[in-house]
Amino acid sequence: MTDTAPAPGTPRERALRSLTAARDRTTLLTTCVEDPDLTAQHSPLMSPLVWDLAHIGNQEEQWLLRRAGGQEALRPEIDSLYDAFEHPRAERPSLPLLPPDEARRYTAEVRSRVLDVLESASFHGTRLTEAGFVFGMIAQHEQQHDETMLITHQLRRGPQALTAPDPEPAPPFTGPSEVLVPGGPFTMGTSTEPWALDNERPAHVREVPPFWIDTTPVTNGAYLAFIEDGGYSDPRWWTPDGWAHIRRHEITAPLYWRRDGGQWLRRRFGVVEAVPPDEPVLHVCWYEADAYARWAGRRLPTEAEWEKAARHDPATGRSMRYPWGDADPAPHHANLGQRHLRPAPAGSYPAGASPLGVRQLIGDVWEWTASDFLPYPGFTAFPYKEYSEVFFGPEYKVLRGGSFAVDPVACRGTFRNWDYPIRRQIFAGFRTARSEDS
Repeated sequence: MTDTAPAPGTPRERALRSLTAARDRTTLLTTCVEDPDLTAQHSPLMSPLVWDLAHIGNQEEQWLLRRAGGQEALRPEIDSLYDAFEHPRAERPSLPLLPPDEARRYTAEVRSRVLDVLESASFHGTRLTEAGFVFGMIAQHEQQHDETMLITHQLRRGPQALTAPDPEPAPPFTGPSEVLVPGGPFTMGTSTEPWALDNERPAHVREVPPFWIDTTPVTNGAYLAFIEDGGYSDPRWWTPDGWAHIRRHEITAPLYWRRDGGQWLRRRFGVVEAVPPDEPVLHVCWYEADAYARWAGRRLPTEAEWEKAARHDPATGRSMRYPWGDADPAPHHANLGQRHLRPAPAGSYPAGASPLGVRQLIGDVWEWTASDFLPYPGFTAFPYKEYSEVFFGPEYKVLRGGSFAVDPVACRGTFRNWDYPIRRQIFAGFRTARSEDS
C-alpha cells in the first residue's frame, strides 16, 4: 500500500516556522480592530474574538507547556472558561473572560515559554513527540481558530478592518467542464504524514467506481442560473430537511448576497461589491450545494471520490500529498493562507492541478461532499477523543480541500473538515460529480 512522503525540513525548524506564522496571523486578526470589537459577539454562531485569543493560549499552555514541557500550570483557573465543550459559543460573552490586554499578555507569556521548550524538545520516544507532532497539532489548532476569527470578521458589521491584494487575474477557463476519474482502488488517508490528525488515519484501500467530476468549483455565475431558474422555490431539488430549512429561514440566495435592482451584490469584509460571476460560489450550506447539484442533473462527490480526484496518480497508482505532488503548497499552487480575502477565478492555478487536470482542489473554498463524517477502518482517537470522535455520525457532512482562509499547515490532500449541513458562514462552496454511466 503506497502512502505519502514527509514534509521537508527538520521537525524543530518546521515547528518554529509554523508556530510563528500562526501567531503572526493571530496578532493581525486581533489588532486590526479596537477592543470593543474584540469583546463583542458579532453573531451567536461565533465566539467573541477575545475568547478565541485566550483559548489559543490556553490550548498551547496545556499541551506544549504542561504535557510536552512538564511545567506547572500558569493559569489553571481559566481552563474551564476556555473549554470549548463546556461552554457553547452563544454563552461565551457572559463568562468572566480575560480582557484583551490580559489575554495578549497571557498568550505572549505562554509562547515565550514554549519557545524554550521547543529549543530542547526531543522529537522521538512517544507518539505525541515523534516528528514534533504535538507542536504541529497546536500550530494547526491556532490556524483553525484564525480561520474561525476571519469568519467572525466577515460577520462583523462596520467599516473594513482587513485588506489584502486580490488574486492575480486569470483568463476565462476554456478547458473541459468535467474530468473522468478512472475506477479502481486507491489509498485513502495516511499512516505516515507526521502531522496528520487522527481522523485522517489510517491509510486504507478504497475501491471507487469511475466517475466524472467538475474541473473547477461551481462559480457564482453558474449558481446564479440556479437562482434565476427558481431553484429556491422548487421543492424538487431539495431534501425534505433542506426544503424545510430554507423555507423556515426564508433563504433565497447565498449568505451575504442581495439583489439591488437588476444586479446581485455581496458584502465581503465590510465592502459591498457586485457578485463576480467567475469566482467559485461561497457561503452556501450543504443543502444549497446538494440542491444545485440535483438541479444540474448531477450530485455532490463522495468524500472518497473527492480524495481520489485530489491525490491519485493514475500513471503510478500512488496517492500523493497534494494534487500537484508531494511538495508543500507554494503561491503558484493554490490560494491559501489569507494571502487574499476572496477565492481566485475558477480555473486559476494550473500548476496546482491534479494529474488528470482537476483544478483548485486545494484552497479557494472548502468543498461540501455527499458523505457523513465517519471514522476510517482502524481509527484510533489521538491524543484526545474530543478532536474527532465525538463528532462522528450523520449529523455532520464532510468538507474537503480548504479555503483561501486556511493555512497550508492545516491543509493537505487527506485533511478532513466537517460541519452541520445548515452552516453558511464558513468559507464553503462545492463542485459536482456524476457516475460514469449517468
